[in-house]
Amino acid sequence: MFQTQLSNLSALQESAKLLLNTFPEDRVFAFYGAMGAGKTTFIKALCQELGSMDYVTSPTFALINEYTTNNGFVIYHFDFYRIKKLEEAFDLGYEDYIYSGNYCFIEWPEMIESLLPEGVVEVRIRETENGVRELEAKRV
Repeated sequence: MFQTQLSNLSALQESAKLLLNTFPEDRVFAFYGAMGAGKTTFIKALCQELGSMDYVTSPTFALINEYTTNNGFVIYHFDFYRIKKLEEAFDLGYEDYIYSGNYCFIEWPEMIESLLPEGVVEVRIRETENGVRELEAKRV
């Protein structure tokens, strides 16, 4: 289990590093949180920590973005917010990505929850009343 609080943006990189170090063998991370909770912002920090210099944005309309790290590895970033039915994930070829062995960061995983592999790292981000983000992660 991993828990942290993000009270400002300067804590992002260290928290991203700690999360990756807590789950060093895991590659599929499912991000849960309300709209505006900071899922994309945290994924951006994770990509930077992994060595990607690519511009990280939420793939809301494309469903998937692909980033490359400075050592040639690939990171897949999904956003299933707009998916209407599971068949859309199959049409996307999600299995090829999820089981590729590359990092996969998934926003709005509740839309495809039944398709997620065993052992996915569930990351929950919650914004408190004072604007602090509470982040909790565990393998499920």
